[in-house]
Amino acid sequence: MRRNRAIKTVRWYFLRNFEAMRLHQLLLCVLLAIGATSLRAQQVGAKAQTKTDSIRTIVQLSGMMVDADSLQPLPFVAVVIKNSTRGVYSTPSGYYSLVVQERDTIEYFALGYKRGVFVVPDTFSRPGTITHIQALKADTVLMKEQVIYPWPSKDQFKTAFLSLNVPDDDLERAKQNLDARTMAAAAEMVRNDATMSYKYQMQQQVNRNYYAGQAPPVTLLNPVAWAQFIKAARNGDFKKKSNQ
Repeated sequence: MRRNRAIKTVRWYFLRNFEAMRLHQLLLCVLLAIGATSLRAQQVGAKAQTKTDSIRTIVQLSGMMVDADSLQPLPFVAVVIKNSTRGVYSTPSGYYSLVVQERDTIEYFALGYKRGVFVVPDTFSRPGTITHIQALKADTVLMKEQVIYPWPSKDQFKTAFLSLNVPDDDLERAKQNLDARTMAAAAEMVRNDATMSYKYQMQQQVNRNYYAGQAPPVTLLNPVAWAQFIKAARNGDFKKKSNQ
């Protein structure tokens, strides 16, 4: 009797645990099925969103860049599509035009102005084209006043300034400013401009063409040059130049 009772107890315990294990397995299978379905739905949604983004409508965006305060055209403003390497510059009259897609973010950059942003809408009055006038606000930076003195302190500057001997006569000041030695020193520091360089090169070219095929003359043996030199020496031209 005891043996039969023990066998029944073991069988009952085994059946009870087996049913609990089957219930747990069934619950686990249901949870796995729900997770797989949700993941599949997310993947399908992501693919659909990617496909929708890839077939966005192409739009020709054109417009004007103006100052927000004066409404004057702004030239050479950088118009860039955000997160891309595509963009253009506005013309000297402020006009710009480029190909974009709907829902693109357009950024505007100009020196001295704050950054502008414009999002391309997905609805258009005319298919394939959109016109936008972008006004940029001036980026003003206020700085504290900085006074620069050529002396280490204000007292030294005041002393040097008061000790200056400034002539009262306008003619005397003009003579000092137009002194021959000062003007000559300033002239030596000034380089030839484009016109002077061009004339010099043309004169050299003319001289080479004039004496082409023959030896250039030596002025040391030129009697005319010697006559001019002797005449200038007799007139005292060299003494006048040395005195100046």
